[in-house]
This record gives sequence, structure tokens and C-alpha cells, in this order.
Amino acid sequence: MSTPGPRTLAHASHPSWWRRRLDPDHSLGLRLTLAATATFLVLVPFTLLALLVLGGWAPLHRLDATVTDALHGYALDHPAWVALMRVWTEVFAPMPLRAGALLLVIWLLRRGARRLALWVTTTMVVGGLIGPLLKLLVGRDRPDLLDPVARAVGYAFPSGHALNATLAAGVLLLALLPYAGRGRWRVTLWVAAVLVAVLTGLSRVALGVHWASDVLGGWLLGAAVVAATTAAFTSWRAHTGLRPVRATRDGLAPEVKRDPGAA
Repeated sequence: MSTPGPRTLAHASHPSWWRRRLDPDHSLGLRLTLAATATFLVLVPFTLLALLVLGGWAPLHRLDATVTDALHGYALDHPAWVALMRVWTEVFAPMPLRAGALLLVIWLLRRGARRLALWVTTTMVVGGLIGPLLKLLVGRDRPDLLDPVARAVGYAFPSGHALNATLAAGVLLLALLPYAGRGRWRVTLWVAAVLVAVLTGLSRVALGVHWASDVLGGWLLGAAVVAATTAAFTSWRAHTGLRPVRATRDGLAPEVKRDPGAA
């Protein structure tokens, strides 16, 4: 039986980069790789959508126009629906959502969860800055309707309401999951987060102040920002020796419920 040569030994001692990234024994590298992959997979459809908007892709424009015309016709015939959408879009506008996130940050700081409060702040601020910058770069006009039921100023893509609703839903969900237990309260929290993000975005299309693709872009960008900051927080947990968590099941810092100072 031949003795492995130097090249064989070197190969065994230094596995490939891809094997190291997916090695379960190297949990930090594995989790970071999976988190980065998830963020990338969310950013890809957003980037493609933004390129289609910038390029004025005709099929996308026709689809947007069809959805807007249908919802606008419904709105003109149903004033009560318009009133409901106006209330919803004001209650869950970016500023009220940021105020809610600020209250969450204050509550976390009072409990000594400084790093979790920093994560919430970073997520909201990063998303809040990227959104207006992309609006300026894309420069897409809002729908121009003959008989509008609502008005809004500024560029359209991505929807700031959809973006900030997704950010707020994400931070509230991942910060509060440890307090929801494992029963119906967990389901309630998930349903509430999804409804806030989805209905806030839909309200903008229903009122005729955004194209459907604007809202989709806001949802995708918000999800990408939450995924990226969650990956960074997960990396910090691994470096400090805290146990691994599945954020969508346990929240980002499940130990904060027992020992606030740990987060």
C-alpha cells in the first residue's frame, strides 16, 4: 500500500474553500455562508426588477398599468374602500413605523439589551437611507391618473411605505419572538408582521400612488436589508460564544427574556 505523497497530505490538511464553508464542524462559517446566500438570493430579484424598471421593459409597464387601472376603477366605485386604505397607509407610514421602532429600541435599552437595540437601529437606518437614494437613482415617475383618489410626491421606485413596513415588521418580529412562546402567540406575531408589510404595500397601489412593481421592489429591498443585518448579528453571537439560533423560529436573542444583559 503506497504512502500518500506530500500533495495528497496537503490536500487532506487544507480542504477547499467551499468545503470549509459548508462544514458543519465550522458552525460560524456555515451560518455566515447560508446567511450571505439568503441575502444574495433576495437581492438578485430586486436588482433584476430595478434593471427592468430602468430599462422601461414594456411587459412590466403593461402589467403595472393593468393592475393600476383595475384598482383605480374599483376605488372610484367604492369610497369606503378608499377611506380604509387612506387610514391604513397613514397609520403605517414610514414615520409612525420609525417611531414604533424607536420605542422598541428604548424598551430594549432599558432591559440592557444594547446590542439587540443597535441591530434594530441599524436595520431601520440603513433601509431608510438606501430607499431614498435608490428613488433618486432610478427616477421613476408615479402613476398619473385622470381622477386620482390620493396624491403623493417624489419618485416611485422603490415604495418607501413598502420598504419601511418590511423593515419594521422584520425588526419587531425577530426582537419579540422570544416573548411569543411556542403556541398561538407566535402565530399571531407572524401573521401581524406579514399583514403590516403586505397591506401597507397594497394600500399604495390601491390608492394609485405607486405601481405594483414599486411595492414589490420595496418588499424585496426591505427583506434584503433585514437578512443582511441579521447575518451580521448572527456572526456576533457566534464570536461571543452564544448558542446558535434559528432567527425565524427563536428570534435573534432568545436569551434576552431570561438575561437581558446577554444581548
